[in-house]
Amino acid sequence: MTSRQPRTWSGRRPTLEEVAAHAGVGRGTVSRVINGSPRVSERTRAAVEAAVAELGYVPNTAARALAGNRTDAIAMVVPEPERRFFAEPYFSDIVHGVGIALAETEFQLLLTFAGSDRERQRLAQYLAAQRVDGVLLVSVHADDPLPDLLEQLGMPAVISGRRSEEETLPSVDSDNFGGARDAVEHLVARGRRTIATITGRLDVYGAQRRLDGYRAALLEAGREVDEELVCPADFTEEGGRRATVELLERRPDVDAVFAGSDVMASGARQVLRAAGRRIPQDVALVGFDDSAIARHMDPPMTSVRQPIEEMGREMTRLLIEEIEESAAPGLRRSGPARRRDREQLVLPNELVVRDSS
Repeated sequence: MTSRQPRTWSGRRPTLEEVAAHAGVGRGTVSRVINGSPRVSERTRAAVEAAVAELGYVPNTAARALAGNRTDAIAMVVPEPERRFFAEPYFSDIVHGVGIALAETEFQLLLTFAGSDRERQRLAQYLAAQRVDGVLLVSVHADDPLPDLLEQLGMPAVISGRRSEEETLPSVDSDNFGGARDAVEHLVARGRRTIATITGRLDVYGAQRRLDGYRAALLEAGREVDEELVCPADFTEEGGRRATVELLERRPDVDAVFAGSDVMASGARQVLRAAGRRIPQDVALVGFDDSAIARHMDPPMTSVRQPIEEMGREMTRLLIEEIEESAAPGLRRSGPARRRDREQLVLPNELVVRDSS
C-alpha cells in the first residue's frame, strides 16, 4: 500500500481558492477554519482540513496578516496594579481559559497592565497604532476610560463583567446576583441571625450585583437589611482584614460573614481568629470564587464557584468573532452604535458548601 502524497501544483504553492474548491466550500470558510474560528461545523472543518492535507497547503501568515491588516495578536488588558493580578487566583484562571481557547488558533496573547494614568496613556498609543487585532478587558471599573477608548478606535473588544446594566461592549460574566443570593440563603437556612457582608469595590458592577444579591436574600427571608452589617472593601486580603475589624467594632454580635471574594474572606478569617471567634461555631464564613484559597483554608471554606476558566474561553470566542466581523468585506469598524446589540453572556454559579458554614 502506498501512502497518499500531497498533490503538487506545477511546483507552486496551492492557493486558498484551490483549497476551497477542493473542499467544496467558500474561500471565507477555509479562512475561518485556518484561523481557528468556532463558527464552523465539525463536518465542514474536517472537509477543509482534509483538503489542506491533500493539497499540501501552507498558510502564508505574513501575507495574510498584511492583506487583512491583521497582526494575529490580541491583548489582555488588566486595569489593576500588578500585585493584585498575581495575588488573586481569579486572574490566573481567566488567563488559563484564554490560553485554551487560543491554542488552536494563530493568535498570540499579550498581557499588559493599565492601572495608572501613565500606563493607560502608553496603552492608548499602542492600540492606536493597530498593533493588536482585539482586546480582552479584565476587571473593569465603572469610570474606566479604556472601554470608551476602544470603541472610539473601533477596536474589537470583550470585557469580563459589564460596567453597568447598559453595557455596549460584548461581555462575559458570572451570575453575581444569583451566587450571592444563594450564599446568604444558605446562611439563613443554617439559622444565622446577624449576617454581614464584605463587598468588593462598588465601582465594579459585579461587586454591586453581589451586594444586591445579599440584600435580596435577606428581604426574601423576611429580614431587614442593616447597613451596619455592610462593609465595603477592595477585593484584597488586607481589605478583608480592615473591613472585619470595623465590622466587629460595629456589631460584635455578628454570627455570619459573606465575603465578596475568597481573598477577602481569608483576611476576615485572620481577624475573626485573632478575636477568639471560632469558625463556624461562632461565626460562619462564606467566600466567592471557590479558588484554591477556599479549598485549603482551615476549616475548608464554603464559597460560590464561578466558572472562571469557561469565562476566559467564552471571552476569547466572542473576541475572535468580533475580529472576523470587523475584517469581513463590507463591514467597517464604526464605534459604539455598531455594538449596541452585542452579546452579554452570563454564566451560572454554584454554591459549594464546606465546613466553614
